[in-house]
Amino acid sequence: MISQNSKATIIIRSTLPVGFIERIQKKYSYQEIIFVPEFLREGKALYDSLHPSRIVVGSHSDQAKKFAQLLLEGATKKDVEVLYTKPTEAESSKLFANAFLAMRVTFFNELDTFAMARNLDTKEIVKAVSLDPRIGDYYNNPSFGYGGYCLPKDTKQLLRNFEQVPQKIMEAIIDSNTMRKDFLGIEIAKLKPKKVGVYRLAMKEGSDNIRESSMQGIMKRVKAKGIPMIIYEPLIKEETFFNSPVYNDLEKFKKDSDLIICNRNSSELSDVQDKIFTRDIFQQD
Repeated sequence: MISQNSKATIIIRSTLPVGFIERIQKKYSYQEIIFVPEFLREGKALYDSLHPSRIVVGSHSDQAKKFAQLLLEGATKKDVEVLYTKPTEAESSKLFANAFLAMRVTFFNELDTFAMARNLDTKEIVKAVSLDPRIGDYYNNPSFGYGGYCLPKDTKQLLRNFEQVPQKIMEAIIDSNTMRKDFLGIEIAKLKPKKVGVYRLAMKEGSDNIRESSMQGIMKRVKAKGIPMIIYEPLIKEETFFNSPVYNDLEKFKKDSDLIICNRNSSELSDVQDKIFTRDIFQQD
């Protein structure tokens, strides 16, 4: 692109390793390569584009400020804070933001694991903890683990960036997410189901993304115990997935399933709640 237009301003919005922009600027002797991280949620991309929580721009150049102005003009939310930083600080902010979200998911999942192991009421504990305004009553619904496009790759990328830097939390986040799926796989097997139905592989409600979904991790662990599985996922056109049959008929799927596992419960399953295994305590993402 630079060879075709030596005056082009190149904006990168996808997550980058810390230091990438500076390396590229140096390699091509070109400064107008700018990182402007996006902070969009799965299934809420349009809303978050119109109502940004903040705009982070990894440059102080005039072109960077022009791009920030375009984002402000496209937003319906008023008084959006714009933060201009160096490229490395912008790259770091994106990775640390997603790492914190992953940490919050794993924290409430470990709380739920503790409650399940001790036969305690997860809902009561979460509500009591979340009423502290420093913690907040949001993003606290237990799940099968974090997954999707961003959190798995970003936590791993940040851990790599921590090479030769002391850390414990970053590694623990990733390990905790793995442990959660190990624990739930064991809990599902304890129920001794003859056939487990997997209701939706998508990461969460409203998402069309099944890549690295937590449900796939649960599937692998249950299948490893020799338990037959069937899948209901309208996003999959193939007849099988992970060597398990894919059903297009929801009613037949419900009938053929001895136990149905779902990361998030659904009104479509209201007539088979006695078959459901989920950790969806609050019926929200």
